[in-house]
Amino acid sequence: MNFKNPARKAPVTTADKIFETMQHEIVEGEIIAGSKISEPELAKKYQVSRSTLREALNRLEKCHLIERKANVGSRVVECTVKGLLEIYVVREALEGMACRLAANQMKDDEIQELQTILAAHGQEKQLQDGIAYYQEEGDLDFHYRVIQGSNNQQLINILCGELYHLVRMYRCQFGMNSPRASRAYGEHKAILHAIADRDGELAEMLMRRHIAASRKNIERKLEQESE
Repeated sequence: MNFKNPARKAPVTTADKIFETMQHEIVEGEIIAGSKISEPELAKKYQVSRSTLREALNRLEKCHLIERKANVGSRVVECTVKGLLEIYVVREALEGMACRLAANQMKDDEIQELQTILAAHGQEKQLQDGIAYYQEEGDLDFHYRVIQGSNNQQLINILCGELYHLVRMYRCQFGMNSPRASRAYGEHKAILHAIADRDGELAEMLMRRHIAASRKNIERKLEQESE
Protein backbone atom coordinates (compact mmCIF):
# COMPACT_ATOMS: atom_id res chain seq x y z
CA MET A 1 0.00 0.00 0.00
CA ASN A 2 1.39 3.42 -0.93
CA PHE A 3 1.14 6.42 1.35
CA LYS A 4 1.74 10.04 0.60
CA ASN A 5 3.95 11.98 2.95
CA PRO A 6 1.97 15.07 3.99
CA ALA A 7 4.73 16.06 6.41
CA ARG A 8 7.00 16.78 3.46
CA LYS A 9 5.66 20.09 2.19
CA ALA A 10 6.38 21.18 -1.34
CA PRO A 11 9.18 23.78 -1.37
CA VAL A 12 7.85 27.29 -1.83
CA THR A 13 10.88 29.55 -2.27
CA THR A 14 14.17 29.01 -4.07
CA ALA A 15 15.87 28.81 -0.67
CA ASP A 16 13.42 26.03 0.28
CA LYS A 17 14.39 24.07 -2.84
CA ILE A 18 18.13 24.50 -2.22
CA PHE A 19 17.71 23.54 1.43
CA GLU A 20 15.83 20.34 0.56
CA THR A 21 18.24 19.45 -2.25
CA MET A 22 21.31 19.90 -0.05
CA GLN A 23 19.65 18.18 2.89
CA HIS A 24 19.01 15.11 0.73
CA GLU A 25 22.51 15.16 -0.77
CA ILE A 26 24.17 15.42 2.67
CA VAL A 27 22.02 12.67 4.22
CA GLU A 28 22.65 10.33 1.28
CA GLY A 29 26.37 11.08 1.24
CA GLU A 30 26.35 12.78 -2.18
CA ILE A 31 27.89 15.77 -0.40
CA ILE A 32 30.66 14.11 1.58
CA ALA A 33 30.68 14.26 5.39
CA GLY A 34 33.40 16.59 6.65
CA SER A 35 33.77 18.35 3.31
CA LYS A 36 34.26 22.11 3.19
CA ILE A 37 31.38 24.27 2.01
CA SER A 38 32.35 26.65 -0.79
CA GLU A 39 29.65 29.27 -1.20
CA PRO A 40 30.84 30.48 -4.64
CA GLU A 41 30.93 26.91 -6.00
CA LEU A 42 27.53 25.99 -4.57
CA ALA A 43 25.92 29.24 -5.76
CA LYS A 44 27.23 28.44 -9.25
CA LYS A 45 26.16 24.77 -9.03
CA TYR A 46 22.58 25.58 -8.01
CA GLN A 47 22.47 28.84 -10.03
CA VAL A 48 21.29 30.96 -7.11
CA SER A 49 22.45 34.13 -5.40
CA ARG A 50 24.79 34.00 -2.41
CA SER A 51 22.05 35.41 -0.15
CA THR A 52 19.63 32.63 -1.18
CA LEU A 53 22.32 30.03 -0.60
CA ARG A 54 23.16 31.45 2.85
CA GLU A 55 19.49 31.20 3.84
CA ALA A 56 19.55 27.49 2.97
CA LEU A 57 22.86 27.03 4.81
CA ASN A 58 21.45 28.69 7.93
CA ARG A 59 18.64 26.12 7.96
CA LEU A 60 21.06 23.25 7.41
CA GLU A 61 23.06 24.48 10.39
CA LYS A 62 19.94 24.40 12.57
CA CYS A 63 19.45 20.76 11.50
CA HIS A 64 23.06 20.07 12.60
CA LEU A 65 24.01 18.96 9.08
CA ILE A 66 26.64 21.64 8.66
CA GLU A 67 28.76 23.52 11.18
CA ARG A 68 30.37 26.93 11.02
CA LYS A 69 33.59 27.93 12.77
CA ALA A 70 35.16 31.37 13.01
CA ASN A 71 38.08 31.87 10.61
CA VAL A 72 37.51 28.37 9.21
CA GLY A 73 34.18 28.54 7.39
CA SER A 74 31.44 25.97 6.94
CA ARG A 75 31.78 22.20 6.72
CA VAL A 76 29.41 19.27 6.49
CA VAL A 77 29.36 17.53 9.86
CA GLU A 78 31.48 14.42 10.26
CA CYS A 79 29.90 11.15 11.31
CA THR A 80 31.79 9.95 14.37
CA VAL A 81 31.14 6.92 16.54
CA LYS A 82 30.99 9.15 19.62
CA GLY A 83 28.43 11.42 17.96
CA LEU A 84 26.31 8.47 16.87
CA LEU A 85 26.20 6.92 20.35
CA GLU A 86 25.44 10.29 21.96
CA ILE A 87 22.44 10.70 19.65
CA TYR A 88 21.14 7.26 20.65
CA VAL A 89 21.35 8.17 24.34
CA VAL A 90 19.32 11.34 23.67
CA ARG A 91 16.82 9.42 21.53
CA GLU A 92 16.33 6.77 24.21
CA ALA A 93 15.27 9.37 26.75
CA LEU A 94 13.26 11.72 24.56
CA GLU A 95 11.57 9.16 22.29
CA GLY A 96 10.64 7.17 25.36
CA MET A 97 8.92 10.26 26.71
CA ALA A 98 7.26 10.90 23.33
CA CYS A 99 5.99 7.34 23.28
CA ARG A 100 4.41 7.70 26.73
CA LEU A 101 2.63 10.85 25.58
CA ALA A 102 1.56 9.26 22.29
CA ALA A 103 -0.27 6.53 24.20
CA ASN A 104 -2.55 9.24 25.58
CA GLN A 105 -2.55 11.72 22.71
CA MET A 106 -2.79 9.72 19.48
CA LYS A 107 -6.25 9.50 17.97
CA ASP A 108 -7.73 6.11 17.11
CA ASP A 109 -7.52 6.79 13.37
CA GLU A 110 -3.85 7.79 13.71
CA ILE A 111 -3.12 4.51 15.46
CA GLN A 112 -4.95 2.61 12.73
CA GLU A 113 -2.92 4.42 10.06
CA LEU A 114 0.31 3.47 11.84
CA GLN A 115 -0.86 -0.15 12.07
CA THR A 116 -1.42 -0.11 8.30
CA ILE A 117 2.01 1.41 7.71
CA LEU A 118 3.67 -1.24 9.89
CA ALA A 119 1.83 -3.95 7.97
CA ALA A 120 3.22 -2.46 4.73
CA HIS A 121 6.72 -2.44 6.25
CA GLY A 122 6.30 -6.14 6.99
CA GLN A 123 5.83 -6.88 3.28
CA GLU A 124 9.23 -5.49 2.31
CA LYS A 125 11.49 -8.26 1.00
CA GLN A 126 14.65 -7.05 2.75
CA LEU A 127 12.82 -7.14 6.07
CA GLN A 128 11.30 -10.55 5.38
CA ASP A 129 14.81 -11.82 4.59
CA GLY A 130 16.06 -10.32 7.88
CA ILE A 131 18.62 -8.16 6.07
CA ALA A 132 17.48 -4.58 6.62
CA TYR A 133 14.55 -2.56 7.89
CA TYR A 134 14.45 0.59 5.77
CA GLN A 135 11.75 3.22 6.26
CA GLU A 136 11.07 6.21 4.08
CA GLU A 137 11.36 9.53 5.87
CA GLY A 138 8.59 11.53 7.47
CA ASP A 139 5.10 10.07 7.81
CA LEU A 140 6.26 6.67 6.55
CA ASP A 141 8.77 6.38 9.41
CA PHE A 142 7.46 4.63 12.55
CA HIS A 143 9.52 6.74 14.95
CA TYR A 144 8.54 9.99 13.22
CA ARG A 145 4.86 9.08 13.51
CA VAL A 146 5.13 8.26 17.22
CA ILE A 147 6.94 11.52 17.95
CA GLN A 148 4.31 13.49 16.05
CA GLY A 149 1.68 11.55 17.99
CA SER A 150 3.07 12.87 21.28
CA ASN A 151 1.45 16.21 20.41
CA ASN A 152 4.29 17.91 22.31
CA GLN A 153 5.74 20.65 20.13
CA GLN A 154 9.04 20.85 22.01
CA LEU A 155 9.75 17.16 21.51
CA ILE A 156 8.66 17.40 17.88
CA ASN A 157 10.98 20.39 17.28
CA ILE A 158 13.98 18.56 18.76
CA LEU A 159 13.43 15.05 17.40
CA CYS A 160 11.74 15.75 14.06
CA GLY A 161 13.41 19.08 13.40
CA GLU A 162 16.88 19.42 14.89
CA LEU A 163 17.95 15.76 15.00
CA TYR A 164 15.84 13.86 12.48
CA HIS A 165 17.93 14.22 9.33
CA LEU A 166 21.16 13.96 11.28
CA VAL A 167 19.98 10.55 12.53
CA ARG A 168 19.14 9.52 8.95
CA MET A 169 22.56 10.74 7.82
CA TYR A 170 24.23 8.49 10.39
CA ARG A 171 22.07 5.55 9.32
CA CYS A 172 23.06 6.00 5.68
CA GLN A 173 26.75 6.53 6.45
CA PHE A 174 27.06 3.58 8.86
CA GLY A 175 24.85 1.28 6.79
CA MET A 176 21.18 0.31 6.98
CA ASN A 177 21.73 -3.46 7.09
CA SER A 178 21.32 -5.00 10.53
CA PRO A 179 20.97 -8.46 12.05
CA ARG A 180 18.30 -6.83 14.24
CA ALA A 181 15.98 -6.06 11.31
CA SER A 182 13.29 -8.66 12.09
CA ARG A 183 13.57 -8.14 15.84
CA ALA A 184 13.34 -4.37 15.48
CA TYR A 185 10.14 -4.76 13.45
CA GLY A 186 8.67 -6.98 16.15
CA GLU A 187 9.59 -4.36 18.74
CA HIS A 188 7.78 -1.70 16.72
CA LYS A 189 4.66 -3.87 16.72
CA ALA A 190 4.86 -4.36 20.50
CA ILE A 191 5.31 -0.61 21.04
CA LEU A 192 2.30 0.18 18.87
CA HIS A 193 0.25 -2.44 20.72
CA ALA A 194 1.04 -0.68 24.02
CA ILE A 195 0.08 2.68 22.49
CA ALA A 196 -3.19 1.22 21.20
CA ASP A 197 -3.87 -0.10 24.71
CA ARG A 198 -3.24 3.42 26.05
CA ASP A 199 -0.52 2.02 28.33
CA GLY A 200 1.95 4.92 28.40
CA GLU A 201 4.24 3.36 30.99
CA LEU A 202 4.70 0.18 28.98
CA ALA A 203 5.03 2.08 25.69
CA GLU A 204 7.83 4.23 27.13
CA MET A 205 9.68 1.23 28.55
CA LEU A 206 9.46 -0.68 25.25
CA MET A 207 10.65 2.30 23.21
CA ARG A 208 13.60 2.91 25.52
CA ARG A 209 14.56 -0.77 25.35
CA HIS A 210 14.18 -0.74 21.57
CA ILE A 211 16.54 2.21 21.07
CA ALA A 212 18.99 0.93 23.70
CA ALA A 213 19.12 -2.42 21.91
CA SER A 214 19.92 -0.68 18.62
CA ARG A 215 22.70 1.30 20.31
CA LYS A 216 24.20 -1.85 21.84
CA ASN A 217 24.03 -3.57 18.46
CA ILE A 218 26.01 -0.71 16.92
CA GLU A 219 28.57 -0.89 19.73
CA ARG A 220 29.03 -4.64 19.17
CA LYS A 221 29.37 -4.14 15.42
CA LEU A 222 32.03 -1.47 15.90
CA GLU A 223 33.93 -3.64 18.40
CA GLN A 224 33.97 -6.53 15.94
CA GLU A 225 35.22 -4.29 13.13
CA SER A 226 38.06 -3.00 15.31
CA GLU A 227 39.31 -6.49 16.22
